[in-house]
Amino acid sequence: MKEEWDRLPQHDFLALLREKYTHLDPVRAFQVVAERSERRGPALPHGTTILAVRFDGGVLIGGDRQATTYTEIADRNIEKVFEMDEYSAIAIAGVAGPAIQMAQLLRTQFEYYEKVEGTPLSLEGKANYLAHVLRQNLPAALQGLVVVPIFAGYDPRRRRGRIFKYDVAGGRYEETDYYATGSGGKDARSTLKKRYHAGLSEEEAIRCAVEALLDASDEDVATGGFDWVRGIFPLVKVITQEGARDVPEERLGEIAEGFLNAWRADFAARRNATRSED
Repeated sequence: MKEEWDRLPQHDFLALLREKYTHLDPVRAFQVVAERSERRGPALPHGTTILAVRFDGGVLIGGDRQATTYTEIADRNIEKVFEMDEYSAIAIAGVAGPAIQMAQLLRTQFEYYEKVEGTPLSLEGKANYLAHVLRQNLPAALQGLVVVPIFAGYDPRRRRGRIFKYDVAGGRYEETDYYATGSGGKDARSTLKKRYHAGLSEEEAIRCAVEALLDASDEDVATGGFDWVRGIFPLVKVITQEGARDVPEERLGEIAEGFLNAWRADFAARRNATRSED
């Protein structure tokens, strides 16, 4: 893997843009926007809660669909989870514009590398390249254009799912079980901490993710959760040795409705008990 990473700059799509097509370099564009935003102070949409859960045979990655600007809802139906290739995906939190463009850049880089080398980049090589892109974005991050992703995928070499988290300076850290970040990340992590166990199945991982996103939306005003009126539900992907696929919204809605019904019944019982005591 080290030799693969050492060769990467020779087949680096971002380096190609920087050398041949400077005006198309997205990292430089982020820095220009950051400089302008520092002077003018516009309200930029931010993506909120994202998470990932490793289960027996793969990994799950997901996020809510809401973006906010300060106390306002900027977008109710934003996508924060993107497939990078057949065996990996990224979820983005932070300033929405640069985060989405970074995800698109990453996908292009992986395709470019595979066409030039004739073989896909390893999962760890992909995670390292994302760290490289985040380090390039540090000047913009220091001026407010912060991007905080989660990268997850199935590693055919190790035959298991893997989760990578990052800081704004490009530090890369691997989580063995689960992780959540964004404005509702702490609330989502609390739920995952209670529900996660060794040997978690795919179905249990989906239920954990749905409950975590429900709890995050209940505690964090910036997290969208399940919008039953508009029919907008979180986006959740499962990645196994068969590849990446979306969890159907109908299935997510069924699980969420089950949790809500249980919570309603429990709340009604506690309210009736309180009234009887009075």
